[in-house]
Amino acid sequence: MHWLMICRHHPGKDAERAAIRDRHRAHVLSGGGRVRVLIGSALTDDDGQSPLGNFGVIEATSREDVIAFAKADPYAQAGIVADIAVTALATTFQAHRIDPMTPVNAASG
Repeated sequence: MHWLMICRHHPGKDAERAAIRDRHRAHVLSGGGRVRVLIGSALTDDDGQSPLGNFGVIEATSREDVIAFAKADPYAQAGIVADIAVTALATTFQAHRIDPMTPVNAASG
């Protein structure tokens, strides 16, 4: 199943986010051993620069796996993430049109 994950960040955490960005990216690429990240990126204000959070299109067996993945993210562990929203995508979602960030074998489900 496919999910849209949106993580909103607390404002004023730019320095903390920059300090652990490499750890965050490694977590995303690994899928945390639970999920497969098809695509993801930073979310910004309308200026395209000011960070608001991040999103991902995730392949996982359950909402709980996506939430566990998000909570294990170094950004969440460091208190940068204010809230996490996970929404199921339609069964007709065309995931095959995306070049995944996480290899197929990274997800356990």
